[in-house]
Amino acid sequence: MHFTETPLTGAWVIDAEPINDDRGFFSRAWADDEFAQHGLSTTIAQTNMSHTRRAGTFRGFHWQDPPFGETKTVRCVAGAVWNCIVDMRPNSDTYREWFGIELSAKNLRMLYVPEQFANGFLILEPETTLLYNVSRSYAPGNERGLRYDDPTINVEWPVAVEHVSDKDAAWPDLS
Repeated sequence: MHFTETPLTGAWVIDAEPINDDRGFFSRAWADDEFAQHGLSTTIAQTNMSHTRRAGTFRGFHWQDPPFGETKTVRCVAGAVWNCIVDMRPNSDTYREWFGIELSAKNLRMLYVPEQFANGFLILEPETTLLYNVSRSYAPGNERGLRYDDPTINVEWPVAVEHVSDKDAAWPDLS
């Protein structure tokens, strides 16, 4: 695996290094030792799967504050998404800054999302599936969120957001 730190401190893009032959390819999807070498959490408390039927659908932005914070590794296993993260750590040099990247079944790319980062994704292809590991179990009542169109963050989406859940549309402005 190849690790590249993003402009947001603590967040990483992880590219698979597939070994190809006439049958297809083989690649590691997870390696504790390689994550640990980069100072990243290797704890996996649960693995979640998200499937979305329609392109243009936005899911997120969600995070949990301490002591319920989660690290996530997000990978697209069918279709494509534009995954966006926002640093919500008040004492961070990159507080309220965002970073976005395409994750797809074709590029085999994974995104490491640190604790207190809002995570959201915009579906680029119909019938898209994400698989993500989370470092702790979901703690009901401790979820935080922000809207995809929050003017304080001002994310530049690569395509129009056409579908959002009522819950994700109802988060208040950060301002």
